[in-house]
Amino acid sequence: MVKVIKGEEFRRMQLLQLDMLKEFDRVCRENNIRYTIFCGTLLGAVRHKGYIPWDDDADIAMLREDFEKFRKVAHLLDEKICYFQDHINDPEYRWGYAKLRRTGTRFIRAGQEHLKCKTGVFIDIFPMDDVPKSVIGQIFNDFYCFCLRKVLWSEVGKVTDKNRFRRFIYRHLSKIKPSTVYKRFDKMTNKSRNDSPNRVRCFFFTSVGKLYQKNSLKTRYAIPKKWMTELCEYDFEGIKLFGTKDYDENLKYIYGDYMTLPDEKDRDPHSPVSDYSF
Repeated sequence: MVKVIKGEEFRRMQLLQLDMLKEFDRVCRENNIRYTIFCGTLLGAVRHKGYIPWDDDADIAMLREDFEKFRKVAHLLDEKICYFQDHINDPEYRWGYAKLRRTGTRFIRAGQEHLKCKTGVFIDIFPMDDVPKSVIGQIFNDFYCFCLRKVLWSEVGKVTDKNRFRRFIYRHLSKIKPSTVYKRFDKMTNKSRNDSPNRVRCFFFTSVGKLYQKNSLKTRYAIPKKWMTELCEYDFEGIKLFGTKDYDENLKYIYGDYMTLPDEKDRDPHSPVSDYSF
């Protein structure tokens, strides 16, 4: 059963995430770790000086070396506020990017009730890795990552996909151990370097350049690394967070005309939830 979070409860969820963003920023500043607010969170900072009113999560992006550095100091997070979650410290977690989870909360996405990983109000943290320099290499890389992601998604897809044939495929893919996928991803991520000239993307998520169809073939599979390294501070709900300095170029790449609000019928949260507790 899908539950709708709205009104004061929805705003409370956003403010719980805001506490986590503040704590994440504290640890990063104290340990000289770079990050950028990303996608809808950067858009919210630019257009709303905070959350997009209907946005139900927050997004952070980090170059691979910064991500690994943060992983090592994540224990410094105030455990009364939040904790770091990935497939290493939570073997039942099936995604390649990480999350911060709000301590003492429950947040279960519809269709994922059977998963055994820890749940809670969350923030996504996307590690950004080097892609091949050639467009052909990027296209093959994109397809390879797509296939590996579907193995991880299969545990959900075999239950939720409405297409009978795809459910059949997912049932078979779900027999592949996630560790097999992570080993293959590790071979690629270990090649990433902050100082390389390569463009970057999150291997474990759809390339954001494909969200806006007008991006050229040469640019759609990864973003310029400077968007991860040339940063400035943004006002976000009364606190300061780091984000891509060239926000205009970044947001046009992802959304096109990003300052125009979508129709009211399209102002929905990203994912339906079946159960939650704050």
